[in-house]
Amino acid sequence: MSDFTSNPHDASNPYAQWFEQLRAEYGDQLRQMPLPDGLPEHLHSLVLARDEEAITLMLKLAWQFGAQAGFAAGQNQTERATPPRRNNVQA
Repeated sequence: MSDFTSNPHDASNPYAQWFEQLRAEYGDQLRQMPLPDGLPEHLHSLVLARDEEAITLMLKLAWQFGAQAGFAAGQNQTERATPPRRNNVQA
């Protein structure tokens, strides 16, 4: 398990850099986005309990769901952009 007391702004960690960039660019918009009822309270209780395993599981699920949604969106965009092919085979 990693240590929750490590520096979240570690300049040598590419994910920390990426996260901070996203927070700077989209933080205001994301703060306005509501979460499902009870989720913020549950997350807060996990943080207070230092339940890194549960928080990591939540992150992995969110990452996986986001990747699947992005892949599906890309597939839909590709399907719309590619015209159907005709069969030009002559007998």
